[in-house]
Amino acid sequence: MTPPMDSTSPMIPPEAGGASASQPSLPLWQNGWYRYARALASPNFGPRPEGAQIDLIVIHSISLPPGEFGNGNVQRLFTNELDWEAHAYFQGIRGLQVSSHFFIARTGALWQFVGCNDRAWHAGESSYRGRSHCNDDSIGIELEGLEGGLFEAAQYETLTGLCASLLQAHPIAYIAGHEHIAPGRKLDPGPGFDWPFLQGALALPARCFPEII
Repeated sequence: MTPPMDSTSPMIPPEAGGASASQPSLPLWQNGWYRYARALASPNFGPRPEGAQIDLIVIHSISLPPGEFGNGNVQRLFTNELDWEAHAYFQGIRGLQVSSHFFIARTGALWQFVGCNDRAWHAGESSYRGRSHCNDDSIGIELEGLEGGLFEAAQYETLTGLCASLLQAHPIAYIAGHEHIAPGRKLDPGPGFDWPFLQGALALPARCFPEII
């Protein structure tokens, strides 16, 4: 199966004004899957360790090839269907098996690849605030973009809504970038990401975010 291309519109709740009396709203989450994301299941996941607390959101950035957007290659990578011969850059990542819970396209469109109750393969070798193996207790969110580059308003809108829903569903204590849990190894999302905006939009205290903000 070839993953479809990105939609041109973000996933915004169609009944944002409230459910009608004749049509009750469905739950936001079902077995760790978010109602307003396009589900595209990845085989790259595993169970969380017993007793794991889902208390960390990790924000990444990705584009394949770097700087090219909206071509469906990120979806193909996360579902092990990327054509390694399609671009010279792919030779450097040939055979890579990774995933993220969520991916937010430049348009704001939202995809989900792994249920939040399971462990996606997004963090790799990592540690943050006394914990190691951040895959165990984190939710991974990939933003379509370049390390250090700017992101679109539609992406921040979708990201804010998603994070707010995750805060309701899980005991989230921290939100950090890949660069903060794997310093020296990873650089994403980089200086182009607006951390103060996200903190203000979520109305969370500074202790929930990297010290740089």
